[in-house]
Amino acid sequence: MSKVKYYYDSETLSYKKIERKKGRKLKIFALSILGMFLSGFLLLLVYLNLPSVQTPKELSLQRELHNMQLQFELLNKKMEQAQTVLSEVEARDNNLYRVYFETNPIPEEQRKAGFGGINRYKNLEGFDNSKLITNTTRNLDILTKQIVVQSKSLDEIAKLAEDKEKLLSAIPAIQPVKNADLSRIASGYGYRTDPFTKAKKFHYGMDFTAPRGTPIYATGDGTVKRADSRATGYGRHVVIDHGYGYESLYAHMYKYNVKKGQKVQRGDVVGFVGSTGRSQAPHCHYEVFKDGERINPINFYYGSLTSEEFSEMLKTAQQENQSLD
Repeated sequence: MSKVKYYYDSETLSYKKIERKKGRKLKIFALSILGMFLSGFLLLLVYLNLPSVQTPKELSLQRELHNMQLQFELLNKKMEQAQTVLSEVEARDNNLYRVYFETNPIPEEQRKAGFGGINRYKNLEGFDNSKLITNTTRNLDILTKQIVVQSKSLDEIAKLAEDKEKLLSAIPAIQPVKNADLSRIASGYGYRTDPFTKAKKFHYGMDFTAPRGTPIYATGDGTVKRADSRATGYGRHVVIDHGYGYESLYAHMYKYNVKKGQKVQRGDVVGFVGSTGRSQAPHCHYEVFKDGERINPINFYYGSLTSEEFSEMLKTAQQENQSLD
């Protein structure tokens, strides 16, 4: 039961009953609902228009995200610089190193192979910075692959350089007898008069005349294959296996300075000039073999002669004179 309210009337000096108007409660209720709606709408506007109002944790995460974006951008710039340097190395590799060592250049398709087809970066999609992260990851993968290919290429070049150095050290490249010790070059490669039969006969080496006991030098690095006098006509002689199909022979020695199986280097003394075997006078008969075939030794003196000395030797060796063996 609702309470009855009264008010004091000062004119009649009495209390009078307060009569409630119809619809008043309904207005109050409607105003209350409207007030709550307006309050909620205002709070929503405040929330939407004040994005800077963030918690300390949100501010910290935002700073970390911004820092990561900067780091990714710096990383991309560094990778671009590395890519430029690597491109220069690749160009030198193809156009200089591989040309010098007579090997094929690495095709561009091989250097950058393995990055087409399936989307290998699908797991990086769907984030705010997916494009930045994906591009960075892709560039890093490409750079890593190119570095691996180039590293293997340089390993191959290093091996080729080592083999080239060994080859150049092995090829017979000097005279077996020094110019200062020579009496003369008695005979060259080609048809010559046999000193015993006086008939024309092919002379497969070069004869270097020198006094008995003059040192004879290995013309290239190798292993002594023979050091004996069991081959007909050569007397005491030494054969050196240089590898790569090359051998050299030094005949008519007075005595040996090496033995079979011994390793020698270019310039080592392998024996001394003599006149053993089928020989008319003290000299060193010298031959060069390539893949089992005798070849002209005069083409292998680039390591010890000047151009003038080589021209003089060539002139003398071409004379069809008498050989000494």
